[in-house]
Amino acid sequence: MRILLLNPPHTAIGSRVPDDHLPPLGLLAIGGPLLDDGHDVTLLDADRDALSPEAILAAVVAHSPDALLVGHSGSTSAHPTVAALTRDVRARLPQTRIVYGGVFPTYHWREVLAEEPQVDVIVRGEGEETARRVMAALRDGSSLGDVPGVAYREGGAVRATEAAEVIRDLDAYRVGWELIDHARYSYWGGLRAVVVQFSRGCPHPCTYCGQRGFWTRWRHRDPVRFAKEIARLHREQGVVVFNLADENPTSSRAAWKALCEAIIAEGVRVILVGSTRAGDIVRDADLLPLYKRAGVARFLLGMENTDEATLARIKKGSTTAVDREAIRLLRENDILSMATWVVGFAEETDRDYLRGLRTLLTYDPDQVQLLYVTPHRWTPFYTEALSRRVIQLDRRLWDYKHQVLETRGMPPARMHLWVKLTEVVMQMRPAALRRLLTHRDPEIRAAQRWYYRMGRRVWFREVWRFATQDRRTAAGPDLREFWGEPQSHEERALVSLRRHPGGAPPASRAA
Repeated sequence: MRILLLNPPHTAIGSRVPDDHLPPLGLLAIGGPLLDDGHDVTLLDADRDALSPEAILAAVVAHSPDALLVGHSGSTSAHPTVAALTRDVRARLPQTRIVYGGVFPTYHWREVLAEEPQVDVIVRGEGEETARRVMAALRDGSSLGDVPGVAYREGGAVRATEAAEVIRDLDAYRVGWELIDHARYSYWGGLRAVVVQFSRGCPHPCTYCGQRGFWTRWRHRDPVRFAKEIARLHREQGVVVFNLADENPTSSRAAWKALCEAIIAEGVRVILVGSTRAGDIVRDADLLPLYKRAGVARFLLGMENTDEATLARIKKGSTTAVDREAIRLLRENDILSMATWVVGFAEETDRDYLRGLRTLLTYDPDQVQLLYVTPHRWTPFYTEALSRRVIQLDRRLWDYKHQVLETRGMPPARMHLWVKLTEVVMQMRPAALRRLLTHRDPEIRAAQRWYYRMGRRVWFREVWRFATQDRRTAAGPDLREFWGEPQSHEERALVSLRRHPGGAPPASRAA
């Protein structure tokens, strides 16, 4: 089949400001198996090139694929764009089958198929094996009812098969790197870069996380094979920066240690950046020199809050003492730390924000990222927030960088002011500027200069958009009215192999 993979443009501020862009790993991950099955596969990265809807439609029509596969890492906020684009494609190419995958359609498949008749099939959960089976069924004209992990229409009715099984062997499917020109993708200040994934899932029960249930359980690739892939991309394609897409790559101390040792054994000088838990850093205090030798340059630490009661309520499984110690240990080993702080979990006051800022100052992170809590229907936090009012009705702005829920007693403008003030104080404090200018490691100084350049541009753009473009409402619906009933009972998108050891695909069911 002639297949076109489409990475639609994302409207988030951070996506449009940097000069650096990373390739869409999710689409490349399904592209590899489809190529191996003999399909003619092409990637259209409309996000990389910031293509207009008209330009995207022209490119799709010119390609005239048998199947258009659409996915985006910014799943919820990208959905309105996907819906509009696919409607235009169906109008011009009525014979092209449209397949849609990602976190948002995995859980909102009922609404998507009801509201978007142009979408033929939704892939729910991991896509490598499911996409192969969907394309085989469409090619052969066989029933999609025999394919686990999909939703589709049949005889005018919406149907969904049972969940697909967790992919146990992540090395069984290769990434289709040949679908991109590596010279077009960079990060960390213009260095050639890709996104990779050592592990999937996270074993921790954070109530607000929209990714935990999508992967169902934590697994990892073979450390030696993964290190060889990194080394090959470095030697053959000149890739220097490897951005880990893992939710928690260090969950297994043994597996992560083996990966670091395998990368060192390959003898390549690369840069690794990613996200992990503060508790894992404290656990691995003795391994941090190994992290550094393997190329780890920065870890984003998902701390989320500086209030102990809030951390306990969202089941973060960490404490302020652990968070502070993790940052200290990273600095001791010349590894940059980025601390995330999420606002809006509760009815916060000026005093709460001031206390949070003071605590962040004691953490002394190298970088900070402030986000707004954004509820997803399949998470436990959604149920807790059901009665809260929605103030942002534009779903393209449900991207963690815009306030979407009302905080009684705290007008949006004042919350925005606290967020922007906190960012300025954290990044302009004397200790941060001193490290920016005089850090003993020149590579860290260069990375910090890049971070400050991007941060400055994003900061001013966000302030400008808040004041002139973004629209909020004071009389919005509550969360239930806006997104619907909770579906935390469906949070696990995949079936664990422990439950289906035989691996036989279950029968389909009517929705």
